[in-house]
Amino acid sequence: MDGKYADGSYCPQKEIGMKEQKKKKKWSIRYIPTPESTVAAKHLAEEMGVSLTTAKLLYTRGLCTAEQATVFLKQAETSLHDPFMLKDIELAVARILLALEKGEKIAIYGDYDVDGVTSVSLLYTYLSRLGADIGYYIPCRSREGYGLSTSAIDTLKDKGVELIITVDTGITAMEEVAYATQLGIDTVITDHHECRPELPLACALVNPHRPDDEYPFKDLAGVGVVFKLICALEMTRCRREGRSEIDGVREICREYADLVAIGTIADVMPIVDENRLIVALGLKLVEETKRPGLRALIDAASGNKPSDHRFPPKKRKINSGFIGFVLAPRINAAGRVSSASIAVELLLATDEDRAAELAEELCNLNTTRQVEENRIATEVYQKIEQMPPELCDRIIVIEGDTWQQGIIGIVSSRITERYGLPSILISFDGATRGYPSDDDLGKGSGRSIKGLNLVEALADSEEYLARFGGHELAAGLTVRRGNIDAFRKRINEYAREQLTEDMLCISVDADCEVKMSELTLALAQEIDKLEPFGTSNPVPNFVLRDATLVRVIPMGSGKHTKLILEKDGISMVAVWFGTEYTAIPYEIGDRIDAMFQLNINEFQNVTSLQMIVQDVQLSASYEDSFSDAQARYEEIRAGAPITVEEDVIPTRDDMACVYTLLRREHQIGHTYFPIRRILSMVSQQGSTIGYYKLKTIIRIMQELNICEITEPVADCFVFDFYFNPTKTSIDKSSILKKLKLQLLKGEESR
Repeated sequence: MDGKYADGSYCPQKEIGMKEQKKKKKWSIRYIPTPESTVAAKHLAEEMGVSLTTAKLLYTRGLCTAEQATVFLKQAETSLHDPFMLKDIELAVARILLALEKGEKIAIYGDYDVDGVTSVSLLYTYLSRLGADIGYYIPCRSREGYGLSTSAIDTLKDKGVELIITVDTGITAMEEVAYATQLGIDTVITDHHECRPELPLACALVNPHRPDDEYPFKDLAGVGVVFKLICALEMTRCRREGRSEIDGVREICREYADLVAIGTIADVMPIVDENRLIVALGLKLVEETKRPGLRALIDAASGNKPSDHRFPPKKRKINSGFIGFVLAPRINAAGRVSSASIAVELLLATDEDRAAELAEELCNLNTTRQVEENRIATEVYQKIEQMPPELCDRIIVIEGDTWQQGIIGIVSSRITERYGLPSILISFDGATRGYPSDDDLGKGSGRSIKGLNLVEALADSEEYLARFGGHELAAGLTVRRGNIDAFRKRINEYAREQLTEDMLCISVDADCEVKMSELTLALAQEIDKLEPFGTSNPVPNFVLRDATLVRVIPMGSGKHTKLILEKDGISMVAVWFGTEYTAIPYEIGDRIDAMFQLNINEFQNVTSLQMIVQDVQLSASYEDSFSDAQARYEEIRAGAPITVEEDVIPTRDDMACVYTLLRREHQIGHTYFPIRRILSMVSQQGSTIGYYKLKTIIRIMQELNICEITEPVADCFVFDFYFNPTKTSIDKSSILKKLKLQLLKGEESR
């Protein structure tokens, strides 16, 4: 057995390694029916005029009164905070305005991800409008790595730059800022990453995470910090010119909220407080975008061909999901496999033809990224399965020589999701001299889980690292090859002290349980009013219990799967993206629990409701029924009396049904069958053969030498039928004779 069924599909017990088999997802449901929550949800539903299900969603988000819910739904839970509450922002404004007045050459130094790209584009556009002599610099991920570097500063010095403004980077660049100062270049840092105890000696350092910063909202993206900076700049200009500061900020929102929204969503910032307000404004701007580059990317990503404006493509609704899963990966692809400047050029484009070319290039780069990502992921999975468990029981640290550095972060996310452990991938691509050496510098990217601050974990291993930085759940590092073993050991020791077994469960959250009858178009429309979604305001997840799996249908050449679920006489389509048809571990007729999101599907002018599957498990009652059947099977096999009502003794017709079905499957190459699959196939033939009777039929077939049967895994059988079997009668079966005696005893004792 190679981990596959005989028909080429995968056997779930064999396809995944032992490490992963232990990681069954733990479901956590936020809304727990209690007297208090039930009353609160009912009152919310009545006062807000919404369904009880929507009221539960509001309740799980901490909106327990109609007043709180109304403020939330109107997206006015807060006005924008005063940007001058940010530490050093007045110094930053003064230094930038001075550069504008003196005509100094300014360089924006950014990061290569979506947050960095939108930050560069935002500040460049605004300062260009003010007539600045300005350029931008984004380091090459593979050659230069993350953040400021002395070589880049040398390049900017040669170009006559007198002021560097960092965006989404710079908070840990102590040596680099000092070097720039020595060359006569001033630095203004804007960043949102975690700070170290020592801060760079820049002209101004704007970061809400500074220990001495009292800004009331800490979770701005890098582009959010830039947005606050240009708000402060515009307010200062308005004050000097006698204009309304409020009108100035409103103008900034109307011009730039789209870029802020894209960067904020892509960087997975919490969509609460002023982030929620900015993102809501930004999504409307994206939908009506006047930026040729953004419009071209939306068209290219949606499969719309460039057309003349007599027949414009159908406008699509833009939500946070479209930004996060469609636009952001394409913008990100530039910095991952090529140059982030391509994405900046797209966002700054004014020519529609050039914008279309750049958008197509980003889509092609994203395809390249997907291929490389899958290649790296496959290699990493193999390495993990071969690694001794004690080396990766808390944090998975894996290195490779040929992994593209721009892609290992995405793969790290997949590893963490799959195994439920923090992970760090390190690439030495381009770092070797033709042979591996302990001095090779590898660049790493890591992802963590709740309960382990990855930056703090890296700080504990600082002696083995050349460089590190980032967020609580995502960080980057540089490490020499010779230090990896010691680093792996040390960081796992640290993690053992921080992570309990409960934290290592792969947990997925749902808002509440629902009945099939509650799933309506009206509910889906109410859910739309909770947008924009994101961290701290997630897309609602629901749980439907004990639904029957009616059909399993491949989609997208088998890469995705459509399930038809039925409960209480109602059927609904459930789409399971990213799960192959051949990998579905459930059988038609199984009763399952589904965790899903509700989605309105529009196809060929038909609107319908569908589930978007997040996870599926066998229902507890269904598993209990199998456990009960297995227990009863063992009792009967041990000689317990049986009754007629139990219907456990097979007839010739029962034997013929199972034999014919399995022999037919064998003839087309199918030999491996879990018992649930056989029960499903038998049921589809119109038979009512149950668990015990089927197990008995299999034992009799084996006893009478009708075919060769092995059971490599409990309740999973391999059948090998003989080419020309000897005819026999089931009456010869000693198993059958024994059962009939047990039936006689059972009836006599009644």
